[in-house]
Amino acid sequence: MKLEGPQQMPIFERNGSALHYLVRGSGDPVLLIHGLGSSGCDWALQVPALETRFQTIVPDLPGCGHSTAARGESSIPDFAACLWGLLDHLGHERVNIVGFSLGGAVALEMALQRPQSVPRLALINSLASYLLDDWRKWCEARLPALVISLLGMRAAARLAAMRLFPEPWQDAMRQRARAVIAAVPARTYLDMGLALQRWTAVDRLHRLRSRVLLVAGERDYTPLAEKRAMAMRLRASLVVVRGSRHGTPFDSIQATNASLVAHLSDQDLPHPDRWTLDTPSQARSLNLAGSIVEDHALGR
Repeated sequence: MKLEGPQQMPIFERNGSALHYLVRGSGDPVLLIHGLGSSGCDWALQVPALETRFQTIVPDLPGCGHSTAARGESSIPDFAACLWGLLDHLGHERVNIVGFSLGGAVALEMALQRPQSVPRLALINSLASYLLDDWRKWCEARLPALVISLLGMRAAARLAAMRLFPEPWQDAMRQRARAVIAAVPARTYLDMGLALQRWTAVDRLHRLRSRVLLVAGERDYTPLAEKRAMAMRLRASLVVVRGSRHGTPFDSIQATNASLVAHLSDQDLPHPDRWTLDTPSQARSLNLAGSIVEDHALGR
């Protein structure tokens, strides 16, 4: 999958920092927010499914991709405010938002900062709180930080990539994840991780006015029970993708895209029979098994 023609690299200046973003397609605006240790390129597999119906806005969070780091300590509320600044700059008063992992926390924070401005919200493998109130959250936060401090980002990237994509046929995904994560400065990665650990929205969820979709990998790192409870509290639709781990937008492209398009279009979600991990043959048909979608497919 390659996009035709040269791509521009628009930059939004805010408080001395430069935020890189890409806008594609037309229609109702949809903001896509990536996760920890990556950039907007991670949405290369979703943009083609969305841009024919929606105007997709794909930023690199501060300190990620081509965006420069914000001054001072990172925080989820500051990331959210930064992206609202971008949307104000683009002239969007109301926008649908999709967030993956850490990007889901930013997306939820955005919807809580301006409840009337986010009609539809989709969170993929994300929670309403990352406070270390559960042993699994503690392990997911502290063990990678320990590996980084002892062995460096390259070792941490190898470990993360193997956990994300452990199947033999997922080698292309694994190699890309390893390369992307290894390229992130250790200080940036750790700083963003700490920002996530300090954040919670649990006591503010009653303010939310969005129609919510939760997409959860059956084998995600954090407890599925917590996501089910969150869905009940938010009266949200919940799609549990069988066999998927944390990288659901990569290992379950068809289920992810079909669910997002349905939710953002106010249509019925795909039948639960389709909530499954992509098979090796499906992955090959999506240019994923032999060669992962190249970063410049999103203008990088």
